[in-house]
Amino acid sequence: MRQRITFLHQPEDAFNQEQLQVTGNTLSVKSLKAAREYRITFGFHELPQELALVLKQCHEVHFRWTSPYYYLSIAPFISRTSPGLHVFFTPQRNAQLGELCSFMRKLFGQNLNCQIPEKSFTHSPILSDRFSHASAFQFYQLLPTLKDLVTYIQQNVCSSTDPACHARASSLNVVSYLDIDFDTISQGLVFNAFWESPSQSGHWNEDIDNVSGKDKVEVGVLANERPTEPEELSLGGFLTVVGEDDNPSPTLFSFPARHHPLPPSILSTFTTTFSTPIGLHPTLRLTFPTSPLPFTPPTTSCALHTYLTLPSYLFADKYQLSDPLFLSSKNLAAIRSLSGETDLEAPDWVVDKWGSSMLVELVPPSSAESTKDDWTADIPLHLRYLPPAAGGIADVEVPWPVVFWACNAQEGLKMAVNPFDRVNLGYDGLFGPRTMFYHFSPDAKGNGNGNGSLIETIQVPVLDLERVRYVEVGTVGVVLLGFAWVCWRLLRVINMAEREVRVEKKRD
Repeated sequence: MRQRITFLHQPEDAFNQEQLQVTGNTLSVKSLKAAREYRITFGFHELPQELALVLKQCHEVHFRWTSPYYYLSIAPFISRTSPGLHVFFTPQRNAQLGELCSFMRKLFGQNLNCQIPEKSFTHSPILSDRFSHASAFQFYQLLPTLKDLVTYIQQNVCSSTDPACHARASSLNVVSYLDIDFDTISQGLVFNAFWESPSQSGHWNEDIDNVSGKDKVEVGVLANERPTEPEELSLGGFLTVVGEDDNPSPTLFSFPARHHPLPPSILSTFTTTFSTPIGLHPTLRLTFPTSPLPFTPPTTSCALHTYLTLPSYLFADKYQLSDPLFLSSKNLAAIRSLSGETDLEAPDWVVDKWGSSMLVELVPPSSAESTKDDWTADIPLHLRYLPPAAGGIADVEVPWPVVFWACNAQEGLKMAVNPFDRVNLGYDGLFGPRTMFYHFSPDAKGNGNGNGSLIETIQVPVLDLERVRYVEVGTVGVVLLGFAWVCWRLLRVINMAEREVRVEKKRD
């Protein structure tokens, strides 16, 4: 088992080496204001048997969970996904796939709408064949918490005599995002969790132990430095291998990065809302405040994109979004990818798959237009028929999309040497291997709800259960009246025919 713990503090935050104390096999961290990443790698032989049996059926599987609330990202942990649970999966050849969904329900709760991968997963689109980090199947569900995963770890992984393991599992209740990765090449299961800050005190105070002395426990306390190349990130600070080093060692290193923050001199935030009235055809609106910062790309090779993850009750009409004039009126350039459940007629209760995903290229404003207060892009969506509800109104939840500039990097750049590289996010497989992503930060407090939520709850019309009886009675009445009218017309025709026959007989 290997552990890597990384603290990332802002350069302006006060930090000195005295906040780190090494005593034997323990590193004490005192009053450290920083973001924190915890990465732990298990060998295949260290996994519970139940988990190992499921993973044997997988060539690779990647879980990505993101909190439904805003968090402050910091380089190199800058990449984002829409809030909820994302699963990217490639099976082994001739594998029995039925156990994956049942095990996922054990991990993340019985309410997970995963029956078997063949029905519930969708095929992942791969627009770049050269990009190796792309799984074959994809699944998504809005999942507000990780409480079921915490319970599973405490009951099946942690020993009853290991309070530190229970405490680490409980800390997942307030994590900003969590990644779980497995592939047959490495034969290792990697847990990677990120917290933007401690949940209560605002400072980290903890003792990091290497009790057995056999595990590898690396701890870094780092801050971002100015990189020498635009494709790189640079970090400086102190590194400690717990149980081996007597003192933290100073370090400074750089590496090419796939994901970057936007420079502070240009626009870097957006909000998500729905245009009103909503009805059965909601329009998702992205708003960018173009004042006082300019709305300009990081480099001239960049294109502005948004990646939407739509639950099954929402879908986009690819035929409507293929009209260039219509797209232009919405500040959209093109639909670069649309996959998943896109049946235009099916109601939500007959849809087995989780939903659909869509990559949209936006048309940013020109320099003359960027003087306006706000710039918007509208993405028209459609609502499936939902089950009836009392009052005729139902609440549905829609996760915020991610927004980024996709830019070309120089030839020969090796992203994989990045020790913090993050792939299998859904949208990265839709671009080439030398694409850099400059991420916008969601401004959850600027959309009017003020609670930091990255999930929009909208009210949509459904059949009113309180009026269903009147509809049923009315329908039966209309059918009976129609039947009576048809019978009356038929009898009238018959009578007229008989009258004509009698008249003809009298003439004869």
